[in-house]
Amino acid sequence: MVRLARDRGVATQEGYLGGQVLVAMPGMQDPRFARSVICLCAHSSEGAMGIVVNKAIESLSFDDLLRQLGLEPVPPQRRIRLLQGGPVEGGRGFVLHTADWSGEGSLRVAGDLVLTASLDILKAIAGGGGPRRGILALGYAGWGPGQLEEEIQRNAWLSVPPDESLLFDEADERKWHQAMAKLKVDPTLLSGTAGHA
Repeated sequence: MVRLARDRGVATQEGYLGGQVLVAMPGMQDPRFARSVICLCAHSSEGAMGIVVNKAIESLSFDDLLRQLGLEPVPPQRRIRLLQGGPVEGGRGFVLHTADWSGEGSLRVAGDLVLTASLDILKAIAGGGGPRRGILALGYAGWGPGQLEEEIQRNAWLSVPPDESLLFDEADERKWHQAMAKLKVDPTLLSGTAGHA
């Protein structure tokens, strides 16, 4: 049974990457994150939390999810894409969306991005309303205190500013290349070894 989380997240602070998009380096050794594009929803001295935005769930439809949660209407008037948001707590749901809708459990990520972890948003979407754009992620990527900073120093991640196309378009298989293109970087020229000056 899938349940929607009610976490409010960790407020971001200056000097942290909350609201940025993490892009896995070509040499990423962890197969769960190879070629991942992650919207970093919260980052502070206490750790980080993000949503993988380029790994679709093929085995579950939005209609199936509504049935599991006992939400109406089924079939819905509107649907939202389901993604594998990360390896942590795969039964918890988070909707990353534009800021034109908010409700209980909503957390401003950055600019026009909001993360909502309540059933109200799924009811709104199923009923034909809700935010203009969004994705539903089951699970999330999480890092303990200092862990993400250490991974960045080891050259595991790059960061880019978010944009709606990168976050919400359906071309999951192209998002990693799209994120690299935002950096004006040719991934074939990147080294997996961190350098120090």
